[in-house]
Parts: sequence; C-alpha cells; structure tokens
Amino acid sequence: MIHTRQLTRHFVSKKETIEAVRGVDIDVAAGELVAFLGPNGAGKSTTLRMLTTLLPPTSGTAIVAGADVTTDPAGVRARIGYVGQANGAGHSFRVRDELVNQGRFYGMNSSRASSRADELLASLDLTALAKRRVSTLSGGQRRRLDLALGLMHAPQLLFLDEPSTGMDPQNRANLWDHILRLRAEHGTTLVLTTHYLEEADAQAERVLVIDHGLIIADDTAANLKAKLAGDRITVIIDHADMSAAGSVLAERGRDLNDASTDLGVALSARFEQGRQALPGVLRRLDTAGVNVRAADVAVPTLDDVFLGLTGRSLREDEELAA
Repeated sequence: MIHTRQLTRHFVSKKETIEAVRGVDIDVAAGELVAFLGPNGAGKSTTLRMLTTLLPPTSGTAIVAGADVTTDPAGVRARIGYVGQANGAGHSFRVRDELVNQGRFYGMNSSRASSRADELLASLDLTALAKRRVSTLSGGQRRRLDLALGLMHAPQLLFLDEPSTGMDPQNRANLWDHILRLRAEHGTTLVLTTHYLEEADAQAERVLVIDHGLIIADDTAANLKAKLAGDRITVIIDHADMSAAGSVLAERGRDLNDASTDLGVALSARFEQGRQALPGVLRRLDTAGVNVRAADVAVPTLDDVFLGLTGRSLREDEELAA
C-alpha cells in the first residue's frame, strides 16, 4: 500500500540547505495498522506530507495506494483518506451536508453520496446529530465527523494524524472503538501518528520510528521494547550482598544500576522477557547466598524505546514543544 525508496526532502533557508528527510525506505502492506512516530523536527510531518501529496519530494520514489506521488498525485488523493490534526468540517454547515458535499467532491452522484453519508453517520453514532451545525458539536463528536469525512469515499488507505489529540480518555477510547470496528469491516490500511505512546503501543501492529530524517526502527512495539529497552528486574538486597548479586544479574542482564532505599540496596538490570527470567534470577541469587527482601519487574514503554534510540524522551519533547 505504501512503498518508498530513498525518499528525501530538502529545504533551503537563508542559503542553507536543511535535510528534513534523508532517504527513507517505507513498506506498508494492505490492511496493516502502522504507527509512524518521531520527536519534533525528526522528519515525521514532512514525510507524511510527501506521502499525501501535500509536499513534493526532492528525490526518491513513493508509490502510495498504487499511484506515484510525483507523476500521479491526483491518483493518490483519489485513493487515500486523510484526517488531519485540525477539524475538517465547516463550523457553519450541518453534519450530514458536509458528508454529502465531501462525497460529491470525490465524484459521487447525489444518491450515492447521500446513502454513503447515512452509512457513516450510523457507523459512527452520528445519526442523531445529522442536522446539527458543526459548531454545536463536542470535541469527540467533531473527531468522529472528521473520521467520517476521511472515509466518505471508502479509501484503501487512511492517514490519521494525531486523531485523538485533546480528547479526554473516554472519548479517545470511544473513537478507537469506531476506528477498529470500521477497519475490521472494510480492511482499510491505517497509518497513524500520535504523541499518545500508549495508543501506538496498544493499537499498532508495527511501529516506524524516524529521527534526524532517517528511519531508525521498524518492528512491533513488543519487539522494540524487548530488544531496545528490555524489562527491568529490581531486587532489594543487603549492602553486603552487592557483589554477589551484581554478578548474578550481570550474567544475563545489562545496564546494571543500584540505589539506596529504606529496605536496603535496590539493584536492577534489564532483561529480555523479564517476567520469565525473574524465577531463574531469584534461584541463582538464593544459590549465591543473597538475601532478597523484595523483587519487581518493570515492563518498558515506547518512551523507553525512544530514550534508548535517540537519547531523549518523546514525551518530554512533545511537552516542551507544547
């Protein structure tokens, strides 16, 4: 559904060339749900704008939904849907009218546009709001309308650019219920950008990470967390057991750390599959004569992955930008 090779975009500012995207290779198969993540200024938005034909590439190739973004941008736009960060519907128009107009813009006749609008209104729990003006809708209702607008022409591929930003947890969960149900019914390919890392972790089948204009990671969230961050096993021990315990944890763990606590010394290390590794670690500590007062396993987050990959936290980067 998406196939890019050495896709680049350079900008010239004050006679200085800025390499925003420096040759990315992306492959997204039909039906996938892929999260595309990166810190601010990493090239994420620029790449997304090239894939949606809003910005021409400097070099490289990109085939999106079977059409070339450079030679056939109209073909790309006819096949994709795009839900941007801002609301797409006109505030002074009625909900159903906006959907019908969207269908007409894509070449549907009046009858087909009307029936498709009614289908989406029902699917997204908007039927009761059909005659309401957009300006009277709540934030969650507007985002569901944006989703309906993006799906009006039944696109093969839908780009969701931070679809739940600014929504409360209940409305976010409700929106995702609708997105996943519609995807299951129609097999739509989804490309998601979000700064809610738990959203990408829970929903995406694959995560692409971009930084400094290059793709630096491409895998499932579980694999990225296991390989790049790892579960952290922590044991509370007596100070006298530090050397013996450190040797045991260093056998299979990495990134050994210690800190003083009220109960004793907290000694920790990162392990792949920490929950499975913990019983063996405790057995070896016992054999080594180490008195373990407490033990815990902390499962990493995608933000830990970002920290490991880029040396900075995506969450802190987003908060700083805000």
